[in-house]
Amino acid sequence: MKSKTIKLLLIAGVIVLLDQFTKMLVLRYLPLYHSVAVIPGFFDLTHVQNPGGAFGFLSGSDPRLRSVGFLFFSLLAVGLILWFYFKTPATHPYLAGAFAMIFSGAVGNLIDRVRFGKVTDFLDFYVRNLHWPAFNIADSAITIGIGIFLLHLLLKKMPE
Repeated sequence: MKSKTIKLLLIAGVIVLLDQFTKMLVLRYLPLYHSVAVIPGFFDLTHVQNPGGAFGFLSGSDPRLRSVGFLFFSLLAVGLILWFYFKTPATHPYLAGAFAMIFSGAVGNLIDRVRFGKVTDFLDFYVRNLHWPAFNIADSAITIGIGIFLLHLLLKKMPE
């Protein structure tokens, strides 16, 4: 249990620190709605604030209701992910790592919601006029973690 806790703290620490550091840089040096082309025609750093969930889900709803709802569901998700993480046997280290990544991403975005009431996004991928919604390091960790989890499901390599 102790080594599993240390692994979680290491993964979560690196991801949350990287997430918060990059968001701090964006908030400090890139004005809201401004972009800097990194790979012209494909990837920009674009400062946006997302008051909603994934892909702007519920961004137009009542701010107080949205805040309470997202905080409640974020805390519930963090608790559930932690439970899955600690229930994952040592024989499934990639699955445990996936849960640690999902946990880390949820914590990174939860910090933004508590501090600002919205999440800072800045990674903007696109081809011509087709833009993927902007996201951040925390979102990336969640997505990668869910991808690993889905691979475990599809390959039927879940713990018994």
